[in-house]
This record gives sequence, structure tokens and C-alpha cells, in this order.
Amino acid sequence: MTAVAATVPYLTLKAAWLAGSHLGIPEGSGLLEPRLFTTVANAVSLLMDAAVIVLVLVLTRPWGRRVPSWLLLVPAFVATGLLIPIVLGFPGQLLLRALGQGPDAAVRAAEEPFLDPWVFHVVYAGFIVQAMALAGLFVPYARERWGRRWQGPLGARLPSPTGVVAGAAAVLALAISGTHFYWAFGGTAGQNAAQIAQYSSDAGVVSAVHGTCALTAAVGAVLLAGGGARRARWPLAIAWTGSAATLCWGMWMLAAIGGGDAGPDERTTTAGYLIYAGQMIIALLTTAVLGRFLTGRRAA
Repeated sequence: MTAVAATVPYLTLKAAWLAGSHLGIPEGSGLLEPRLFTTVANAVSLLMDAAVIVLVLVLTRPWGRRVPSWLLLVPAFVATGLLIPIVLGFPGQLLLRALGQGPDAAVRAAEEPFLDPWVFHVVYAGFIVQAMALAGLFVPYARERWGRRWQGPLGARLPSPTGVVAGAAAVLALAISGTHFYWAFGGTAGQNAAQIAQYSSDAGVVSAVHGTCALTAAVGAVLLAGGGARRARWPLAIAWTGSAATLCWGMWMLAAIGGGDAGPDERTTTAGYLIYAGQMIIALLTTAVLGRFLTGRRAA
């Protein structure tokens, strides 16, 4: 049970923090301040990672075939959305650092203490292993249970209203991803003073990943709506992956910035709120197209 073993570091840290331990938290970190939001966030994230264990059982036990589809697909969608940006982003950050393009001393000095570096390495490595293991379990399960939905070509073009929805997702994705890529390469418009001062290759990679996920979601929506002779599995896969990552991280970021006590230089700008909300809208539009496509395949 590789996926289960990979949850141990994160669950151990979260349980220790909830119990009052300061393991991995440096002096001066805002996490040392007693705040209800931090406690709730730790508890919720612990439960979310513990849900991976339940998901593994559903995917590997005979009784898992009898679980209602929505009860499996919702947590699988959330797991995909939260893990994919880490799978893409963390290795990218490490690669740039290995090439000598990581954050310089001035940026590191400007950053407020948050967590010891080893925490990110241990936790993110565990998340990447979880993602790979869950994918290895989910794909065969889904092929056996719902494989007929993506067998063969895309088929006929979806009804016109669905095409309009896909087009709206594409237009919005161009704006949202364009902003993310602008930030990724050092653009400052729409950012607060702290983000500008602390810009580094790490922040650039994060922005680039979010921009890529938004574009991926929209491309999947357009392909599904357009139909054709292309095999259905790849458009389905990219629509699922892109919309999951864009929705979950948009929601996560809005929750994070809404629950903190930010200083004057750290307050999220109007542009920031619009970008995260826009990510969620792109994902919801893509999910609507995805649902319409699968509904049509079921009827057929």
C-alpha cells in the first residue's frame, strides 16, 4: 500500500501540530500564533489526507465496486485537483534550483519564517508518491467500471449550448492563464507589495503551473464539445485533470486568503480575488461540459 505509506509523514506532522508540537516550525513563524483558523485548517487537511486511505480501500477491495459513483468520483476529483499542481510544480522548483535559478539571498531574507525547508521536501515528496500510486489504482478501476464511456472516438459535436459553455471557458482561460504567465515571468501588476518583494523562481513556477492547468481545462472542454474522430480518453483526461486542479486550488487560495490576518503589504489585491474566482469559473464550465459529454455517452 504505497499510497497509504505516503500519507504517514503528513498525517504525523498535522497530528503533532494539533497536539501543540512546534516540529518543523521555526521561531518567528506566524504558525506559532494561536489562531482558530490555523487549528481548523490543520484539522481539515489532516482529515483530507486520511481520506486517501479510505480511497485506497475503495479502489482495491471487492466491495469498492458497489460504492455509488458520486461517492468515489468526488474525492477522486478533489485528490486529483490538489495533487497535480504539486506533482508539476515541486519538481520544477527543484530543477530550477539545481540549475542555479532558485531564490537568491535577498529574496530569502525578505520572506517571513513559515516552515523549516525539510518539511516541504518530506511532505511534497509524500504527496507526489500519493498521486502516482492513486493514479495507478484509479485508472484500472475506472477502466473496468466505466471504460465504455471513453471507448472509441468522441463522436458527434455536442449541442450548441454546450459549445457556448466550452467557448466561454476558453476565453476566460486565456485571460486567467495569461495573467498567471505574466506573474510567472516577473510581472507585478495586480500583486501586493509582499508578493513583489518576495518574487522568485519558486513563485514563478507556481504561477506557471496554475496558468497551465487553466489552459488545460479549457482545451479539454473545447475538444469534448467539438466531437470528431479523436479518441475520447485523452480529451476526457485533460478536462478532468485541468478542471480539478483549477477548481481545487482556486477554492484553496480563496479560503487561505480569507482566513488570515494579513498586514497592509500582504492584503490580497482585487486582481488576486478575480483570478482565483476566475479559476473556479473556468473549472465549473469545463466540468459542465464534461458532465454533458458523459451523460450523452451513458444514454448511447
